[in-house]
Amino acid sequence: MTARPLDREEFSWHNITVLAMEMNNPSQVGSVPVTIKVLDVNDNAPKFPRFYEASVCENAKAGQLIQTVSAVDQDDPHNGQHFYYSLAPEAANNPNFTVRDNQDNTARILTRRSGFRQQEQSVFYLPILISDNGQPVLSSTGTLTIQVCSCDDDGHILSCSPEAYMLPVRLSRGALIAILACIFVLLVLVLLILSMRRHRKQPYIIDDEENIHENIVRYDDEGGGEEDTEAFDIAAMWNPREAQAGGASKTRQDMLPEIESLSRYVPQTCAVNSTVHSYVLAKLYEADMDLWAAPFDSLQTYMFEGDGSVAGSLSSLQSATSDSEQSFDFLTDWGPRFRKLAELYGASEGPAPLW
Repeated sequence: MTARPLDREEFSWHNITVLAMEMNNPSQVGSVPVTIKVLDVNDNAPKFPRFYEASVCENAKAGQLIQTVSAVDQDDPHNGQHFYYSLAPEAANNPNFTVRDNQDNTARILTRRSGFRQQEQSVFYLPILISDNGQPVLSSTGTLTIQVCSCDDDGHILSCSPEAYMLPVRLSRGALIAILACIFVLLVLVLLILSMRRHRKQPYIIDDEENIHENIVRYDDEGGGEEDTEAFDIAAMWNPREAQAGGASKTRQDMLPEIESLSRYVPQTCAVNSTVHSYVLAKLYEADMDLWAAPFDSLQTYMFEGDGSVAGSLSSLQSATSDSEQSFDFLTDWGPRFRKLAELYGASEGPAPLW
């Protein structure tokens, strides 16, 4: 009687000692050694003895031998071991490789086609079914790994690594890493330079065509001096009525040449008693009629001293219209209110007045 299950593959022989004694006289004892052999049954499937890894050249022909495989089985049948090899059911229609049984417990792995390409597929996995001749029949599946390699014309393997296949001739892996590192450093430097240029403060550039603005000038005091002439043309403040009296039509000095060229749309003469309001309206009409001029607007306020009196304007701006700075004969035409001034500044042939 066995005390536990037996495994021939673990212990094929067992040694025991059998004791015998008399029932009426226990001192009479005898012993005998017994050797027990465990008989074999087919309880182990065959398998590959090691991991098989084969290689196939890219220029391999159809029917070319790439690997020979064998199998082992821990069972020990009376008539010896016999193994059968075939493709696993899931790979029965494999278009790339086939298995041919040699009937001597080995098998050959052959190619079914030619023209393997490492870039398309670099590794193939081929499942192989291995069966024995025991009762019951046991089988197992072993996988053969096949790598596609680059070979020379004689079939000698040059390289089976896809990375090495892409390397130029006589270029080591270390050289490739150095080249890639240099390219990376150059890219980083270029990005830094572009970033610094982008964040650099750009100078403000004024476009002459866009330098158009409204200019409002207010003069509340007389004789501003040189401060008024530094930023503005004093001819722009000329009295339009005095200009009409001189027989010429004065146009705005801050007007672009394009606007001045279309001044024919504006009446060339203004009435003597016209106001500044009518003058501004005329210039506004001139700007509105010009379809090509930019919106260049300028509003200037004029305050003429003595406006509406017999003497006219007393502004110092009109001093340039006098024929002579020492001629005051026009004071006699201003009436009795300015007679005293006419006597003081007028030319007199008599003796000097007594005060």
